[in-house]
Amino acid sequence: MKEEGAVAPGEDLTKLFLKRRLVWAVLLVLAAAAAIGVYGTVFATRAYLDQTSSRGQATLRLAVAVLRGQMSRYRSLPALIADHDDIKELLADPLNERLRRNANVYLQEINGLLASSDIYVMMPGGDTIAASNYDGSASFVGENFSYRPYYQDAMKGEHGRFFALGTTSLKRGYYFSSPVVVDGKIGGVVAFKVDIEPIEASWKGGDYEILVSDPEGIIFMTGRPEWLYSSLLPLTRERLARTETSRRYANATLRELPISRSSFHGAHDLMTITASGTAHEYLVLAEAMPEAGWTVSVLLDTRSAHAQALTGVAAALLLLGLATLAGAIILQRRARLAERMELQASARAELEHRVDERTADLALVNRRLETEVAERRATEKQLRQTQSDLIQAGKLAALGQMSAALSHEFNQPLTAVKTYADNAAILIERNRVEEARDNVSRISTLADRMASISKHLRNFARKPNQKLGAVPLADVVKDTLEIVAWRLKAANATVHVDLGPTPLVVRAGSVRLQQVLVNLISNAADAVEGLADREIRVSARRRAGKVVVSVRDHGPGIPAAIAERIFDPFFTTKGVGKGLGLGLSISYNIIKDFGGSLAVSNDPEGGAVFTIELDAVRAPLREAAE
Repeated sequence: MKEEGAVAPGEDLTKLFLKRRLVWAVLLVLAAAAAIGVYGTVFATRAYLDQTSSRGQATLRLAVAVLRGQMSRYRSLPALIADHDDIKELLADPLNERLRRNANVYLQEINGLLASSDIYVMMPGGDTIAASNYDGSASFVGENFSYRPYYQDAMKGEHGRFFALGTTSLKRGYYFSSPVVVDGKIGGVVAFKVDIEPIEASWKGGDYEILVSDPEGIIFMTGRPEWLYSSLLPLTRERLARTETSRRYANATLRELPISRSSFHGAHDLMTITASGTAHEYLVLAEAMPEAGWTVSVLLDTRSAHAQALTGVAAALLLLGLATLAGAIILQRRARLAERMELQASARAELEHRVDERTADLALVNRRLETEVAERRATEKQLRQTQSDLIQAGKLAALGQMSAALSHEFNQPLTAVKTYADNAAILIERNRVEEARDNVSRISTLADRMASISKHLRNFARKPNQKLGAVPLADVVKDTLEIVAWRLKAANATVHVDLGPTPLVVRAGSVRLQQVLVNLISNAADAVEGLADREIRVSARRRAGKVVVSVRDHGPGIPAAIAERIFDPFFTTKGVGKGLGLGLSISYNIIKDFGGSLAVSNDPEGGAVFTIELDAVRAPLREAAE
């Protein structure tokens, strides 16, 4: 008879077997936890670095595109300025004070129109004889820049490009240069400096850092001022000598950036920068710009990727712990099921309580992950918005169109003047004085016409300021029609104007409002060109303290798919080389600056209708000075 409390031999074997299984299970769990901790961290970190790299590649491509667009926008301007008669006459007679004064004023006007930094003219030898900042405290006139590579390239007959810190202005900029050919020889150099600080300012505040370095590895553009003029490469004597020869950075102090480079398992390039005793690790993405000799780099902080990887590994370990706990409880229940039936309810309750706690912890971790993902998406959305706002509109396309218009409008009158002049000479020889007098009268009429065209084009090209005032709408429409007459003639289009019985006056700037109407009517002429109905209607009415101006064409209208994007910068439906997509974007922002609105819709009878709404003014107390 078995004594009370004795254990049968079979029960000992069963407990030993269960204990061994429990030991093996614990060892397997520990091995799995170690594997997740070591390899899981590596794989998770690599995955999050891949995501960070993809986002950085998009940022890098955009930064390179913006820089290339900025350079290509101004690339051909020095050659156009170098071909100006005032510049050539000045280089042919550099001591003529009148020519110097005319050149200085011309360069100042062009500099203001193009919103560039400086424009100046140098003689052979590098002495500056005219500059857009001739009347400023840091005038370039009298300075010698023969040591600059852009001057040396231009004197060889090439178009020079060079980035440097101005030795006179101490402002950074990108220089374009072009030779001035006088009587078949290079008589001087025109240099054009573009300010890059607006681009650099747009890089501040993001979760990334953008660097632009020169061929010597020296950083000259960055959203971190403390990194400026630091070198990513060792500052050897050869690099310093090449930099000092061109005086690229004037008297700026060059230093090496305290960095160390590494690689994450050969997949990603990492850079650790130590500053003020603190080290930050960055993922490095770089792209070369061989046309400028630059290297654009995007640095993305890896702390977020490491944190996400650790969070993922922690979640995996937590799940493994839960699974281990469940397995241990099951084994424990199987081992003591027969002798601890009375404790089954409490064991189940304890198990459920622990599972609830672990589940709550896991849910909390998941909510945190979801919050971080939402914040990251919001940050990326804000980044895209900020990047799209970086795009800077310009009037370069309009300037080109004005040049084409001037050539077209002057060509026919000049041809007629030549013909009338030749005929008048023949008639005078034959004593047909009355007929000769008629020819001279016709020549005078054509000259008045050309003077009127020149006046309107000159007023349109004049740089506007921000002052707003009372602007008579009828005067603006009249001047606009004279400017676009050449385009209407080319499209064989007619304009019907209906401004109502009462003169309308709006709060705006005359030149900028004229620019908007020129753009809208020119677009309307493009839309109706080649169609049967080529009429364009310009109408205006006063409604509840507002003046509503509409420009309607009878073209194909605006497709619904592009209606929401039509005012976006660089969006155009025209063919390659026929538009930059900036006209409507500039017009939209001009009207917005006036406190009004610009909208587009399709007329029920066909064609597009652009509607401008501006504040009405009772009386034109003053002209808007622009």
